Amino acid sequence: MTRTRTRILTLFACAVLLLAGCSDGGDGADDGRITLRFQSLAWQDESVKANKELVRKWNATHPDVRVEYVQGSWDSVHDQLLTSFEGGEAPDIIHDASDDLADFAYGGYLADLTGLLPARLKSDIPQRSWETVTFGDGVYGVPFLQEPRVLIANATLLKKSGIRIPTPEHPWSWAEFRQVTKELSGDGRYGVAWPLKEPVSATLNLSLSTGGKLFHRGADGKVTVRFEEGDQVVPRTVHDQVDTDRSASPTTLGSGGSDTLPGFFAGKYAMVPLGFSYRQQIEQQAPEGFDWQVLPAPAGADGLAQGVSPQTLSVAEDSPHKKEAAAFVDFLLQPDNMVRLALGDWMLPTGEQALKDPALHTAERGWATGTALAAHLRPAPAQSVRGYAEWKDKVATPALQEYYSGAIGMDELRHRLEEDGNLVLARYQR
Repeated sequence: MTRTRTRILTLFACAVLLLAGCSDGGDGADDGRITLRFQSLAWQDESVKANKELVRKWNATHPDVRVEYVQGSWDSVHDQLLTSFEGGEAPDIIHDASDDLADFAYGGYLADLTGLLPARLKSDIPQRSWETVTFGDGVYGVPFLQEPRVLIANATLLKKSGIRIPTPEHPWSWAEFRQVTKELSGDGRYGVAWPLKEPVSATLNLSLSTGGKLFHRGADGKVTVRFEEGDQVVPRTVHDQVDTDRSASPTTLGSGGSDTLPGFFAGKYAMVPLGFSYRQQIEQQAPEGFDWQVLPAPAGADGLAQGVSPQTLSVAEDSPHKKEAAAFVDFLLQPDNMVRLALGDWMLPTGEQALKDPALHTAERGWATGTALAAHLRPAPAQSVRGYAEWKDKVATPALQEYYSGAIGMDELRHRLEEDGNLVLARYQR
């Protein structure tokens, strides 16, 4: 059979199927039901289970709109989504993080949810959280899970030292934190281990407590980098702990959070600054009898403020069923469901009703400490900065890594973040 004849027969067959009313799996099944694809990035067993059970519950109560669960991965989500957007194969409902949305929103890949979300959901999540998903005049996601950075401490070592234990009501200052880490050091032990393989978000988000802003938007809407006094407190503290006091381990600066846990359990480090969700790994991996506790991060001129990039749920602009997709998001984020998702991920819900749940206010595993910090969480400084990803990868990450290791000083760090950084950002703001 010739290639031309094969193509003719194929086209004829497709035409017959179209006339018969067939459709692809994205628009609806053969029985006329709408099918929505929900790509979730849940990875912890509890979280995956909660998400899948909620999908089943939706499908059992919404016979005309079926949701198909699709497992995604945090490791590759940006590139995977970009490929699916450009190929016209994006899932209808997209799980991501707010600091990954700017380019997708400005690129026209995400639906503006302003007129699609119910009043209940809009009022339940505070405005500071909505700011993390607002780009221009549109809202391009629903922020639903967030986590503060906290200090995970060896409770036994803290008790033996006799130092003052901080609380959200009476936290350590950054100067006091530095002094405490010196007191906890010695006999082969460091007071703190900073896992700064990804140094930018940790530095910028914690610097909100000291009045750091770094990114400044002018009247013309353009953003410039200014590394001012408030921005310098946190990096200088880390640098001095490593280089001057010898109270912070130099070997963990290139490590991820999980990499520090074996040394923490072995007593090599008294404290490790980590995201709130790391408590699950600690609970699972800590040796029997290991006593740990959650402490608030140090406070500065602006108190306990710190930046966060909440996990989000968005709807693809190409989805033919935006209204139904938004309805599923609303269902998934009912207060009781939001609590389930938060507990499954060991994180905090953004919804104010969910935050009142007693399960999030128990002292066990530090839940109460984390929940007390929720009101202090603010949009991460880089949230709406176009070009941030390139600035972070090409300028800020290598500059901070060299500063923390002692290879460059504060003046050189400032020069690179500002001069080199503004050249990068300028290309995105023409």
